Amino acid sequence: MTLVGSLKRFGAFESKFVAARNVDVWCPPGYEDTEARHPVIYMHDGQNLFEPVSSIGGAAWEMDKAVTRLVEAKKIPSVIVVGVWNSGIRWREYMPQRPYESNALRIHHEAFINRAGGEPVSDAYLKFLVEEIKPFVDANFRTLPNQRDTFVMGSSMGGLITLYAISEYPEVFYGAGCVSTNWPAGEHELVNEMAKSLPDPQTHKLYFDYGTMGLDALYEPYQTNMDTHLHRRGYAENVNWLTRKFDGADHNEAAWRARVEIPLQFLLG
Repeated sequence: MTLVGSLKRFGAFESKFVAARNVDVWCPPGYEDTEARHPVIYMHDGQNLFEPVSSIGGAAWEMDKAVTRLVEAKKIPSVIVVGVWNSGIRWREYMPQRPYESNALRIHHEAFINRAGGEPVSDAYLKFLVEEIKPFVDANFRTLPNQRDTFVMGSSMGGLITLYAISEYPEVFYGAGCVSTNWPAGEHELVNEMAKSLPDPQTHKLYFDYGTMGLDALYEPYQTNMDTHLHRRGYAENVNWLTRKFDGADHNEAAWRARVEIPLQFLLG
């Protein structure tokens, strides 16, 4: 499958916070032809974004094609996509640490440790993202580095760390795309704790979605709970927040590929 645009892979990107892993930076078609600067989307599970050979189940999101279609249709600005590959402790890096450490989530600790092999280390992962990867990308690519042009997106556990990222670093990220967010990792206690630190709706955009098949079949009551919190926080649906339900959609890369243009257009359009 032919890649659209250009992909640069920084192998074993070193960090003082987390284990080294690959970081992919995709630049849109025409990037080399102008001096234009671009917004940036930082995405988790980076190995699943562009190339089927590195993706789970051999299906990639095909972010290169989705972004290019939207740019050519003048629905979003030309954007750079940064894919941060996951590590062997994905659950520990993606589980929101501060909410997990609250008294409300103690009832879930044993199950989480059994599943993940240890306590969450997502604060360190976010430092890697914000203090190491973003400065590197801003220094080496023609980005628009300000908050208004910086976005974060992920699916499943990646949806959780996406919401945690914009909540912990609201001065860094403007928009967050939380796709098939894996709320059952901490159930309603996690939803309620994360709702306490939602970013200011006047200066942020949030997108959530879920399907109805596979793991996604479990998500609706939790997402409905989060939607209630968003209303209370002052978010206005279809303005600075969008939640979408996709009937028949499963919990996999093929399903996310099929609808990724929707969060892209909402967040960047």
